[in-house]
Amino acid sequence: MLLPLQSIAQKDGQTPLEDDLGNVTDVFQENFFEALKQRAIENYELALVALKKAEKGTRKDPENQAVINFEKAKNYVQLRRYDDAEAFYLKTIESVGEKPEVLISLYDLYSLQRNYEKAIEIVKKIIPDNSHYKEDLAGLYVRTKQYEKALTLLNELDQKWGGSQYRNALRRQIYKATVNNKGEIDKLVAKINSKPKNEQEYLNLIYLYSEQGNTKKAFETAKELQKNYPSSEKVHLALYKFYLTEGSVEKAVASIKVISRSQQIESQNKYQILDDFLAFIATRTQYQKYLEPVVEWFAQQDNNGTFYFQLGKFFLEKDKEKALTYFEKGLKNDGDNYKLIKQTLQLQLDLNQFEKAKNLSDRSLEVFPSQPELYLLNAKANNNLQQWDDAIESLETGLDFLLDNPKIEIQFYNQLIEAWSKKGNTKKAKLYEQKRKALQPEN
Repeated sequence: MLLPLQSIAQKDGQTPLEDDLGNVTDVFQENFFEALKQRAIENYELALVALKKAEKGTRKDPENQAVINFEKAKNYVQLRRYDDAEAFYLKTIESVGEKPEVLISLYDLYSLQRNYEKAIEIVKKIIPDNSHYKEDLAGLYVRTKQYEKALTLLNELDQKWGGSQYRNALRRQIYKATVNNKGEIDKLVAKINSKPKNEQEYLNLIYLYSEQGNTKKAFETAKELQKNYPSSEKVHLALYKFYLTEGSVEKAVASIKVISRSQQIESQNKYQILDDFLAFIATRTQYQKYLEPVVEWFAQQDNNGTFYFQLGKFFLEKDKEKALTYFEKGLKNDGDNYKLIKQTLQLQLDLNQFEKAKNLSDRSLEVFPSQPELYLLNAKANNNLQQWDDAIESLETGLDFLLDNPKIEIQFYNQLIEAWSKKGNTKKAKLYEQKRKALQPEN
């Protein structure tokens, strides 16, 4: 739940601590950069040795000493010597004050240790420089069961930034933990009955009613939200499901249209809705007439690989040619999507489109040169194209990347046996037959 940001904007005129080397000697500089090099290649003990040498060249300059302490702390974290790391982060702060990058590193350490109380105190100091850490603070409040503080902060962030899937997940976690959903419902109803009304409070109330299994109340609340906020787009996240449940498919499709075009609704939520709709129509052929317009709406707004992957999976059992069309469309917009590449290659091979499979796997191996399955798929295409040497080269290279996966290893040997046999080299073919047999002992 706690994924701290990796960087933070500096205040105007503020230099990052790592660059502030002050008046340094050659001894300091040479050993300090040696320490950076050793840490980069994960030789943390050697980095600490170099830092101790660099320390002798600091001339007792407090800023240079702070730089040393900061680097020591980072290496101690990697060595899991967390008490030492904390001590050197605190020494750094004592020397140069609460610089954001030091506070963030200390916060990361406390999060790693699950020391949430200390993490809260540090993240509060980070927030003035980077308000995005308010989400981290809300997560920490949930971790420490300070639910009222968490809900207050979540509501504040929703008001300021709009809703988010992460914050909604935190809110659901709170509702489940507190059990007292009735008390929270009463609070939300009171807020909604007051003025000004708040869209997010309606959405929270819909969720709570749904959690209780009170679908009727949830649906009524959604309709009330739509009445009071006719331009609300998020209300359709609830409405489309209620409409599907009651069989009002045309109304559900109208809600999906709003969702597909909304800039306020996150892509992940849209993909979930598309999944729900595809699952609904899969066994109801009378409603499949709505698929084409729904696909068109989503494609106009979001035509990345994930969208087309979902569509392709839907058609995979019904119409492989159509499924492949969607997979290939997805690759045009998301060419580095490994899951999509693999699915496309497997389907191209199933449909005997060997030249296309060879070309796609060749390109993909340039991006993913250590994925053994790509070498296997490439070899299958080459074997079917009677390009035995290319198949053998691909298979022998791919085996170097294969780790403890007998099932796939057998497939490699099957392809090698085929390639060497077709080349007329029975000796090599028998060698791989023996290797395959070793993985498939007779009962």
